[in-house]
Amino acid sequence: MGVSNDQTPGSEREQARRVFLAMLKARQLETKLSSLYKAGKIVGGVYLGKGQEAVSASLGSSLIKGRDVFAPLIRDQAGRTAFGEDVMDCARTYLGSQLGPMRGRDGNIHRGRPKEGLLAMISHLGAQVPMVTGTLLSRRLKGDLEGTVGATCVGDGATSTGAFHEGLNAAAVEKLPLVVVVANNQFAYSTPNDRQFACEDLLDRAKGYGVGGHSVDGTDFLDCVSGIGKAVSQARAGQGPQMVVARLLRLSGHGEHDDGSYVPDTLRAGHVGRDCMDVASEQMLAKGYATAEEIEAWREEITDEVQRALAKAQQEPVPDPWHEKWEAFSDNLSTTSEA
Repeated sequence: MGVSNDQTPGSEREQARRVFLAMLKARQLETKLSSLYKAGKIVGGVYLGKGQEAVSASLGSSLIKGRDVFAPLIRDQAGRTAFGEDVMDCARTYLGSQLGPMRGRDGNIHRGRPKEGLLAMISHLGAQVPMVTGTLLSRRLKGDLEGTVGATCVGDGATSTGAFHEGLNAAAVEKLPLVVVVANNQFAYSTPNDRQFACEDLLDRAKGYGVGGHSVDGTDFLDCVSGIGKAVSQARAGQGPQMVVARLLRLSGHGEHDDGSYVPDTLRAGHVGRDCMDVASEQMLAKGYATAEEIEAWREEITDEVQRALAKAQQEPVPDPWHEKWEAFSDNLSTTSEA
């Protein structure tokens, strides 16, 4: 697709193209997943990252698979893609294929490949923060932390949880290379900002924790690439935890089961209601990072890749409860242990 697969951040143009491609693929993939959900072919919830792709992909593309740790949340398909997750992993998990990373056992979003640094998602808000903090601390104790970054992306609602506080506070005390990106999408499900926190800006909390603070416009593609990339670089350089607050609007309901009718039309029509995908296309063209012909070719190639992956996953076997091994920790637990 005209961009290197090397995840080490390169020139501004290369990084922008990498992020943009991840955004395109995530948007196409989730559009198809939404259609499958509405057709009754997906069991469980479908949660779209529409409107958050620039934030998520900028974070994922700033990390290095095999070295760094990434704990994505429900709207982080773009980040997963940028970090290097295979489309088939997503397709197989949503469609219950026995060949997927969760072997068809999990409904959709809790997939991961921990050995590759991609941690499985935890549904409880804020829980990703202490999980990444603990992973980084364990690497330090093993003498294997240098040059590593641990990152997660959470919503504004998660910042009100005890887990968020404890995890970020511990990382600050230990000066761990943690990056927490807060996607302030204005609503914790249906609860607006003014009923969640009293501070003027969530970024005010960074100072209270003693961590680096960064603010980006979540609707502005290039601002996300630059600002989030800077936060990751500072953490990698030993400057301790970094917190990024991205202001945007969730452009869909909390999940595909929710119509988002509680969002005021004035907010949708305002600056935060801009679609980062449209902004990204305009900026890529304006900066000369891609041509209109290239973007159209990418769309066609990605559409074909996504359709082939989903079609294949739908033909694959699902778990057989009579033959599946359900042991939590081992497939070799003794069945003849003595009393």
